Amino acid sequence: MNIEEKLWDYIDGTCSVEDHEAIDLLLVQDEAFRQKYLELLALNREIAAMEIEEPSMAFTYNVMENIRADYAKPPLKAAIDGRIIKIIGGFFVFTIAALLIFILVNINWSAGTTIAVPTFKMPEIKNLLSGEILKGFLFFDVVLVLFLFDTFLRKKGIAKHA
Repeated sequence: MNIEEKLWDYIDGTCSVEDHEAIDLLLVQDEAFRQKYLELLALNREIAAMEIEEPSMAFTYNVMENIRADYAKPPLKAAIDGRIIKIIGGFFVFTIAALLIFILVNINWSAGTTIAVPTFKMPEIKNLLSGEILKGFLFFDVVLVLFLFDTFLRKKGIAKHA
């Protein structure tokens, strides 16, 4: 450790008791050591008297706003893919078209000209109303109704988000 480091520790009060006593003795006996001590002491007083520069409040505010804007998470919103809507719409169009084709195929066209309404044979839906197909259909309907109800509440502003 050089002389300046020892003197700085002495000025700051961070040296050990033995070093403190040794430096006291050197200050009394050695003129060059005392001169160096006085220079460093004057420098320490000048540094202590300096006013620390601080940025303005507007600068701090602007920096914090930029940081907040960079790390702000975008609000979560349900993004509905257009392909999903087209697939669902296509399913319903296909279902209605299949039902119309089925009805037109099963119409008894030779019933005569006196009947204004053509007769057709209804398919046996007795087997379709029981089992897994009905449960799946009802589940899909319940989910769809809940989705539409949620959309309605969001538009009215009734639903609160946590």
